[in-house]
Amino acid sequence: MSSIFTRIIEGEIPAYRVAENEKFYAFLDINPLAQGHTLVVPKREVDYIFDMNEECLAEMVVFAKHVAHAIEKVVKCKRIGVAVIGLEVPHAHIHLIPLNQESDICFSRKRISLRPEEFSTLANRIIAEFK
Repeated sequence: MSSIFTRIIEGEIPAYRVAENEKFYAFLDINPLAQGHTLVVPKREVDYIFDMNEECLAEMVVFAKHVAHAIEKVVKCKRIGVAVIGLEVPHAHIHLIPLNQESDICFSRKRISLRPEEFSTLANRIIAEFK
């Protein structure tokens, strides 16, 4: 069975896409730590990020960099934090999280809630900044 991320990439499950190319897909986390919290995933399903071949992993990091720059133009923050946990979904992914303080990237803290129209507006603004 395909991971939830593969099902999102294939359009079976709706998501707030913010960037995409032939190899990678980025979308807003629906249970975010901060406004703009985004997940970057390879389109080819790989369970563990360090099982990816070096070329693809490097390309994914560069793709994530461009997504992070787009998020920074839309969400007021000091930096975009990067986290790779890899236990919650069997599909390699990178979390990009807008940060104003170190504790903003603590995954045990309470998540924020956004309305669907807030997610849509945010996604559209990030798409407009993605290069």
